[in-house]
Amino acid sequence: MHSLNETTLNERIEQRRRVGSLPRFIAVEGPIGAGKTSLAKRLAMTFGYDLLLEQAEENPFLTRFYQDPARYALQTELFFLFQRADQLRQIQQQDLFAGPRIADFLIDKNRLFAEVTLDEDEFELYRNVDDHLTVDAPQPDLVIYLQAPSPVLRQRITRRGNDFEQRIQGDYLDRLSNAYTEFFHFYDRAPLLIVNAAEIDLVSHDRDYQQLVSELLDIRSGRHYFNPRPLVD
Repeated sequence: MHSLNETTLNERIEQRRRVGSLPRFIAVEGPIGAGKTSLAKRLAMTFGYDLLLEQAEENPFLTRFYQDPARYALQTELFFLFQRADQLRQIQQQDLFAGPRIADFLIDKNRLFAEVTLDEDEFELYRNVDDHLTVDAPQPDLVIYLQAPSPVLRQRITRRGNDFEQRIQGDYLDRLSNAYTEFFHFYDRAPLLIVNAAEIDLVSHDRDYQQLVSELLDIRSGRHYFNPRPLVD
């Protein structure tokens, strides 16, 4: 049996669906350990949307990258670049973006990661390859950016226990978090919801999640911040 809060939230979602005011393409972003994939999956269930996930486990260089970043950075980033380009091409060919969708990545993240991991010469090569890929990536109707400090990210990475992630170095996580902060400071390609995800659980705690969904239902444009306070029972 649904709680009153969940029932009311579902009614709001259906009302906006009827009038065509739901975002049709939502992208969830954030650094490693922020919880973007888990949130994307739950949002897809709530809204009845298709789900597009990045497939990090398919990258054959990723484990070696975490063991020896300097040696395997370029191979790792080029694999991800081609992988995401292929995903978007397949979607365009199948016309799947005609239907609503939630993704756990932005195509823009390719260069963000590359700038963190590659040296100057490698990045120049990477940029040239990227510039020659003709991918007309659809822009989201809403971007959700999950923000959390590096110690919180590290705790979550350790807790979820993916073997290949346990070798992630602390300074890499710090640089990646800073790169995300800078990227979204200037981001203006779509409405943006910046979520303070440090002390909330959007997957296991229904109240946190319901507050977030309620917030995003009212977003039409601009930049918004979600920094929830505990509700009084």
